[in-house]
Amino acid sequence: MRIGPPRLKLAVVLAVLVAAHFALRPRFGPSPLAPDLVLVALLFFAIRSRPGAGAAAGFVVGLLVDAVTPTAFGASAFALTVVGFLSGWLKAVVFPDNLLVNAVFVFAASLARDVLQVLAAGQLRSGAAALLVTSPVAALSTTAAALLALVVFRGWLRGVPAR
Repeated sequence: MRIGPPRLKLAVVLAVLVAAHFALRPRFGPSPLAPDLVLVALLFFAIRSRPGAGAAAGFVVGLLVDAVTPTAFGASAFALTVVGFLSGWLKAVVFPDNLLVNAVFVFAASLARDVLQVLAAGQLRSGAAALLVTSPVAALSTTAAALLALVVFRGWLRGVPAR
């Protein structure tokens, strides 16, 4: 498969998002206001890919997240695999250029990832408060970061064909 200029631009945007995640997130501390730019990068990739590619990317990203925070190893891999697959599957519904649809999509994906992760880790009792209070705040900050990235990189992301 040949990587053309639109795919190369997408790769650059994803690399910038991942680099920004590791450069900016420590500055927020353990605050729920810290946006999850790795999730944003995964969603941007999955929307523009097939469901299988989104699931594979979600699995790899989830393993990396689990390696950094091994409290319940495999929970993030499971949650991000499901989110990546569903994101690739929903690309017919999600229009990559529509900001409102993307905002709702990123918010829902962030909440779904948190719910799946808590369920997979078997931490429903201890994680219920976090799902009701912290997760919506984190989903809002991630949604705001995704919208900012869409506005900043709109020209680069517009020409990427969905596969």
